[in-house]
Amino acid sequence: MLAFGMVSALLHARTTGQGQVIDCAMTDGAALLMSMIWSFRGQGLWRDERGVNLLDSGAHFYDTYACADGKYVSIGAIEPQFYAVLREKAGLTADPAFDRQMDPRGWPALKEKLAAVFATRTRDDWCAILEHTDACFAPVLSLAEAPAHPHNAVRGTFVEAGGVIQPAPAPRYSATPTTTPQMAGEQTDTENVLAEIGYTTAVIAALKTDGVVA
Repeated sequence: MLAFGMVSALLHARTTGQGQVIDCAMTDGAALLMSMIWSFRGQGLWRDERGVNLLDSGAHFYDTYACADGKYVSIGAIEPQFYAVLREKAGLTADPAFDRQMDPRGWPALKEKLAAVFATRTRDDWCAILEHTDACFAPVLSLAEAPAHPHNAVRGTFVEAGGVIQPAPAPRYSATPTTTPQMAGEQTDTENVLAEIGYTTAVIAALKTDGVVA
């Protein structure tokens, strides 16, 4: 929120020549991120109760499920066309109980049925069936598994810095390259900043020797 506010204020200053103070509180940002849920509540579509709503694990088509191997998969097939693909791939097209997708009264029973279906196969089995379809499906990956997932590997979503796996910088730009993460013991952020503004290696070394920078 603060970064967005700063960019907006800079654009305002460049346009008008006037600066301004940015009042940014984490509590305000947290409330703002809940705007959609507050909208649902205002429409009578969200109950102030845990685990009974569309996006808080109340709906059978928006939740995580255990597989036969104890690993998990996630489902988010809200739109009817995606829900239809999920039903087809899970072998549930002929079950009329699943026809009333948006009726909360049937969600608990349908969740039990769907849980039983996912429990019949391993996570990898379900990946083979549901990945690369419009079922809005994804495996739940551990921190060790996520970097090796084919999608993340092709995207370069994770990088290694100082022997530590971590997320790569994002977002990416067509004209401005992002900076590869560095860990302690490698070139420091201070050195990078000073080099970028024109200080030579010798001057930077002298500043460090004199204790001017760390």
